[in-house]
Amino acid sequence: MLSLLFGALLLSACGLGLYMVYLDGVIRTEFDQKRWAMPAKVYARPLELYAGMPLSAEAFTQELRLLNYRDVNCPVEPPTPLAAHGKRVSFKRKPQLPPKEACAPPSGGGESPNKPGSFARNGEVFEVMTRDFVFWDGAEPARKVKLVFAGDILVDLTSLGGQEAPGLLRMDPPEIAGIYPAHYEDRILLRGKDLPPVLVDTLLAVEDRSFYEHGGINPKGIFRAMVANLRAGRAVQGGSTLTQQLVKNLFLSNERTFKRKVNEILMAILIDSRYDKDDILEAYSNAIYLGQDGSRAIHGFGLASQFYFGKPLDELDLHQVALLVGMVKGPSLYDPRRNPERAKERRALVLDVMVELNLISAEDAALAKEMALDVTPKAGSGITAYPAFLELVQRQLRRYYKADDLISEGLRVFTTLDPRIQATAENTLANSLTPLERSKPRARPLQGAIVVTDTQTAEVLAIVGDREPKAVGFNRALDTKRLAGSLVKPAVYLTALEQPDRYTLATMVNDSPLTYRSGGQVWSPKNYDKRFHGRVMLRDALARSYNIPAVRVGLDVDVINVVSMLKRLGLEQDLKPYPSLLLGALNVSPFEIAQIYETIASGGFRIPLRAIREVTDTNGRPLQRYAMDVVKVVEPGPVYLVTNAMQQVVKAGTATAMKTKLSPDLNIAGKTGTTDDYRDSWFAGFSGNRLAVVWLGRDDNKPTGLSGASGALPVWMDLMAGLSLDPLDTPPPADVEEASINPYSGLRVGQSCRGGLELPFLKGSAPRGSASCGGGGSYARRTERPARDLDMPSDSSDDADNGDAGSDSGSDSGGNGEMGDFFKRLMN
Repeated sequence: MLSLLFGALLLSACGLGLYMVYLDGVIRTEFDQKRWAMPAKVYARPLELYAGMPLSAEAFTQELRLLNYRDVNCPVEPPTPLAAHGKRVSFKRKPQLPPKEACAPPSGGGESPNKPGSFARNGEVFEVMTRDFVFWDGAEPARKVKLVFAGDILVDLTSLGGQEAPGLLRMDPPEIAGIYPAHYEDRILLRGKDLPPVLVDTLLAVEDRSFYEHGGINPKGIFRAMVANLRAGRAVQGGSTLTQQLVKNLFLSNERTFKRKVNEILMAILIDSRYDKDDILEAYSNAIYLGQDGSRAIHGFGLASQFYFGKPLDELDLHQVALLVGMVKGPSLYDPRRNPERAKERRALVLDVMVELNLISAEDAALAKEMALDVTPKAGSGITAYPAFLELVQRQLRRYYKADDLISEGLRVFTTLDPRIQATAENTLANSLTPLERSKPRARPLQGAIVVTDTQTAEVLAIVGDREPKAVGFNRALDTKRLAGSLVKPAVYLTALEQPDRYTLATMVNDSPLTYRSGGQVWSPKNYDKRFHGRVMLRDALARSYNIPAVRVGLDVDVINVVSMLKRLGLEQDLKPYPSLLLGALNVSPFEIAQIYETIASGGFRIPLRAIREVTDTNGRPLQRYAMDVVKVVEPGPVYLVTNAMQQVVKAGTATAMKTKLSPDLNIAGKTGTTDDYRDSWFAGFSGNRLAVVWLGRDDNKPTGLSGASGALPVWMDLMAGLSLDPLDTPPPADVEEASINPYSGLRVGQSCRGGLELPFLKGSAPRGSASCGGGGSYARRTERPARDLDMPSDSSDDADNGDAGSDSGSDSGGNGEMGDFFKRLMN
């Protein structure tokens, strides 16, 4: 009998030993290989400051608020320093909050910022204590600086405290998103040395006072909890150590079963025997669950500090640390946003424990208990405040990284997003659509999209994909595919201007009835105003968006070459060379239009639009660099000419309304676009440093009654009026010269002729014939190519951009019989 019992015990011990070996393997896999999954953190562009840059004091204040820098002269809590390990620290008394106007004392004075992430403002003079930050090209130390503004210019930037004056000061970038694991967990990784001593002391005081003495479990605590649970007849109390809590967070579910409790105890013992106590504490601080943001779990003290208080953990004050530690017991129960009174009670209990263990004085605790909870207003439950932009980032990341690496390797993604430009774009679109719907009731429900880029670098600065910019779903900026309308015309004329022996800006194009015949069917495109204008200069034909000249020129240079031009400019679609393409019968997204116009704005150099500057690992080492592939696809001369014609769109064409909102000195170039029956309203244009594309329309593709000039153009103007713009003053390329032209005949006139029009030409291409100043003179008219039978479909997308349409009727395709019906169906 004894032998059987001994055998059973031996077998049980062997089984337990094998099971312990199995559990040890599970632990080592998690702890040694992937202790916790770290999402890739996504940052907006860092603000780079230098003397002379265009930036106002108000705009700089917005940037500081975005970074959660604290104005030391407008405190919302007492500046109580954090305690050191095991030391009693005296805290300052709660100061009297100053009146609002005292935040910028007019006579100087006030508190000076001495803590990273703080600033003081006195009128247009700032003192700022920046945070340190590790960028892809090195670490930026924390430094104290003085900035002086005058109007919209940063006029002086100097270092304080004996540091070398920075020629360029790069602020820490705002974090805008994380690319999360499949279960939507998120953490900000903290090393043991990053944990504030007061947090560690308070955590151990409240959760596990014998942490450094026990072997992973606390038998006394377990016995005490067992007694309490037996008395209650259910599980009402835990006896878990920090190590056991870590096991639950990393390995086990929340179910309360005997098997889970046994596994918890065994794994806690194994972890404590294998790893150093400080490593366990570090892992716990990153793994502990502290709340929920929609489908996104908040793990670790680092992320919780940002989520609840909007600032790093080492910038928290005493009452905030006490609240975080108190929430460990029940993040939902003590959620300060949903249950503020319970949260205050729990915070008070933690503060009392700190007094009991002599970590702080009773006076310190009393002051901290008086403080408001100071949690930030909750952001949306979505993963990011910039869903449209982040979607572009994710698409571009997938070209270079595996999904698993982005989820679990803790990468840092530095993007090109400009938060102030993004906010301007979002507000402009949101505030514009309702008034447009009132003016055109048939437009309701109106939607829109905006893309803003830097013309010099092709960096994407802002993207709006919905009139509700925080909405997660269909991204119209990237994915809506709508007819381009007259936005294609610059590509048509650019193709022609590459042939200077045949076409110049002064070439007279015949705007007269034009008929296509195909298989016995007839199509006759017409202009928006249903009029013909005779012989018009090529530049005026583009500026006024006449359809028939664009078709004549496109057919003459061959539609295949226009398709080639669109591809060279950056359109990646496979296009059929149908004549309908000459009037915009191709489906494109606002982002694709931005790429085409970016190539024009950059002088013929195609630079892929990019949303990413750099990607680094958690140690700041650069990984795969996002290559900026620059290719010259069009010579600068023809691009300069077509840009000149696009500037005429604003000066005397379909976008003359721009002069009411933006200075003519900006010399903006752009193009309106409207599709059949006013289904789509477009405007694309650029200054010397900013390019923007605006699209408006309905998701069901029904008519809106809005032309490019009456819909998208006003939105574009409001957007650009809120940005800092440089004039478009591109110097003419070496192969471009100017000549004075008679605007009625396209022939050259003398420089002294009062009615002459100065136009740029590729050298040697200016008209050789001359005309008198009065508009007469003869001109050898180019032979018009006859109408041709076509074996391919064709279409008209007449542009309703000659000012506000003033009518709910769309463009006239001029179709006859079945051929006309075909074009109507194509456009619908």
